[in-house]
Amino acid sequence: QVHLVESGGGLVQAGGSLRLSCAASGIMFSLYAVGWYRQAPGKQRELVATILSSSSTNYADSVKGRFTISRDDAKKTVYLQMNSLKPEDTAVYFCNTKRPGLDYWGQGTQVTVSS
Repeated sequence: QVHLVESGGGLVQAGGSLRLSCAASGIMFSLYAVGWYRQAPGKQRELVATILSSSSTNYADSVKGRFTISRDDAKKTVYLQMNSLKPEDTAVYFCNTKRPGLDYWGQGTQVTVSS
């Protein structure tokens, strides 16, 4: 069983920064990839960034150069550092991890970027 809890969201002005955290419980955290997704009102959930067990990373084109995903396996936590935020980054941000046949999501954290 895996439980994910996101934190760190809030209201920030355009150009500002936030760091999101995804704290996980459960065993073998370090063996699996973790992804950050976001969902804006009226839009589909989209993948923002992923980090593999090797710490290899991938990013959506819309956030490349502005967001950085990282992990601390000792703390069972994945971070999303978000810089140069834009109003279009406004969304609920979720973290996700998968196990064979299972898909785990956190409850989400709201990020609002004002212009």
